[in-house]
Amino acid sequence: MGRVADLLEMIKFSHTIFALPFALTGLILASGGLPSPYVLAWVIVAMVGARTCAMAFNRIADTEIDAKNPRTAERHLPSGRIASRDAWVMTIAGALLMVFAAWMLNPLCLMLSPLALIVLFLYPYTKRFTALCHYVLGLALAAAPLGAWIAVTGEFSLKPLPLALAVLLWVAGFDVFYALQDLDFDSEEGLHSIPAKLGVKGALKLAAKLHIAMFLLLVSQLFIFNLGLWYIAGMALVGYLLFYEHALVTPNDLSRLDAAFFNMNGIISVVVFVATLTDVTLGGGW
Repeated sequence: MGRVADLLEMIKFSHTIFALPFALTGLILASGGLPSPYVLAWVIVAMVGARTCAMAFNRIADTEIDAKNPRTAERHLPSGRIASRDAWVMTIAGALLMVFAAWMLNPLCLMLSPLALIVLFLYPYTKRFTALCHYVLGLALAAAPLGAWIAVTGEFSLKPLPLALAVLLWVAGFDVFYALQDLDFDSEEGLHSIPAKLGVKGALKLAAKLHIAMFLLLVSQLFIFNLGLWYIAGMALVGYLLFYEHALVTPNDLSRLDAAFFNMNGIISVVVFVATLTDVTLGGGW
């Protein structure tokens, strides 16, 4: 059990809360209500497989960098608590699980699954050559609502794109927060990030702009999907949470980064899902 706990901690399984609610939101919107249990089950399997693959490979790709960074030197691979072989097994198993789930859903999901894997495998290397790495991570998670939509409909549509773009900007913004922890290390090692490029003040300003744009895109769902009062109430809470998240972190005080990164963003994704589910199933009314 201790070994299993180490493996789950290595891939930060608890952080699945970031992307899964947005995949479920895409399912609800595509279905116009509750999705079929079959589609719901295989979308969850695909999400777990994709995230396991992505995080395990991320740890493999960053092993040498993590070993040099005092903040990450005790992670499972650089510290030797988990063997590289085990991480590779999780990477391959996660990828196969995602592709199998896509195959069980529909032909378009299966056809697009290699593209999703390319993005997942590319992301860990982007910080070696571009500060746009945060947006690539956002792109990886933006696939969640898009994939869920295709899982239900079996076809591509423009309707879920604003939601996917909102996820991309949201993830990029909170990943900029997360990267503030390694600003000095990234600069010394020649790694690329928004904080290393713009400094603390510039990074915080950009993250705020990204989250404002994300909020506006979420509000646009009101009109795209004809949502109502339940969704409006949810967006009011999301707006407050975003404001509070940015109030937690200032250029002179980064001590509450963990709360801003994990607590607030985990809550935000759940609120968006619950507001959408409630509005679509109960009817928001105007």
